[in-house]
Amino acid sequence: MVFPFDTVEDYSIVLTREHEMFRKAVREFVEREIAPRAMEIEETDEVPRDILKKIAENGFFGIGIPEKYGGQGGDHRMAAILSEEFCRVLPGLSVYFGTNELFLTPIMLFGTEEQRQKYVPPIARGEKFGAFAVTEPCCGSDVAGIQTKAEKKGDKWVINGRKAFISSSDVADFFIVLARTYPPPDKKVRYLGLTFFIVEKDTPGFKVEQCYHKMGLYGNHACELVLENVEVPDENRVGEEGMGFLYAMETFDRTRIGVAAQAVGMAQAAFEKAFQYVHQRQAFGVPIAYFQAIQFSLVEMMAKIFTARLLTYLAAKLADEDRREFTFVASLAKFYATEVAEEVISEAINLHGGVGVIRETGVERFLRSVKITQIYEGANNIQKLVAYRQLIRLLKEKGQIPDEIARLVT
Repeated sequence: MVFPFDTVEDYSIVLTREHEMFRKAVREFVEREIAPRAMEIEETDEVPRDILKKIAENGFFGIGIPEKYGGQGGDHRMAAILSEEFCRVLPGLSVYFGTNELFLTPIMLFGTEEQRQKYVPPIARGEKFGAFAVTEPCCGSDVAGIQTKAEKKGDKWVINGRKAFISSSDVADFFIVLARTYPPPDKKVRYLGLTFFIVEKDTPGFKVEQCYHKMGLYGNHACELVLENVEVPDENRVGEEGMGFLYAMETFDRTRIGVAAQAVGMAQAAFEKAFQYVHQRQAFGVPIAYFQAIQFSLVEMMAKIFTARLLTYLAAKLADEDRREFTFVASLAKFYATEVAEEVISEAINLHGGVGVIRETGVERFLRSVKITQIYEGANNIQKLVAYRQLIRLLKEKGQIPDEIARLVT
């Protein structure tokens, strides 16, 4: 049987009592503190600092960060629940968790202890924010093609280049920047020669330029970065020189679980609004939920949400267990959850009829935001490609396909 898991038990999704208690705490917080101001933030595209302060005071920025570094601890499932619940109310706020994770993951996995001690605690406490500067005007999915360069001069590195679509960059204090430090030795290994560096916002030559007017995820901004002869000490280099591409892929393997959770949260919010509306709205003398077509739509929406949520939690559970299969499932979850979320939200708008496209109704904003999740942290066609390659590798390891098939892909 061609199947990447050994037993049925590998499909079990277990959220502990602690996970459910955490969900309850997050939901109570966002309903109390965020929901009453969500439309205001959507209209202004700005998150008031007092909201970020309250998020920090409740320890949410420290979820998934070890207590040793000032965090609250917790696992990937808790981080997914956090993103999901925030996205039920205000999708843009969840991006702050995502960009912090993008900044911290390479440091936690490949950085020095000195780097962890310096940069992780202030982010865990919500005093500082991080950003992940990889994408460039020339290159999105083609990470190996970036043009920013870093040249070693004595005990320092001089970085020159431009980055684009960098989320949270206007509020970030710390940036992890990917730059080419030497040309690839061969076209077949063009991913070699990229290196990560930590750049602090006040470093001379570093500046945040224009921020884009996005269609969604309001409250968090994506901007361009310019680096002109930016000098950083060698101690700011993260991990081994030339291995930054592989570090970036390891990072995306983990953070795309959070993107899937974002989509699940948005789909859940749209479903809840539609469910409430069809039981209130009357036509032909009865609530429209009386009609079978409406009932079928609701059940189909629910099935898609349940499937996406379980796939997302499975990816998180496998990551918590440090199972090799988690990268495969994370890619499945990212593309599937974001695709079906768009379908669910679109149908929720249909069920609202004319009022569904009115901003004050509060449902169309989820459609605008979920579209972005299909693009960032690996566009969905890239996710399908990654998932297929991971599947082939897993099946090869289990001896379920011949080597000649595996060689065609790997």
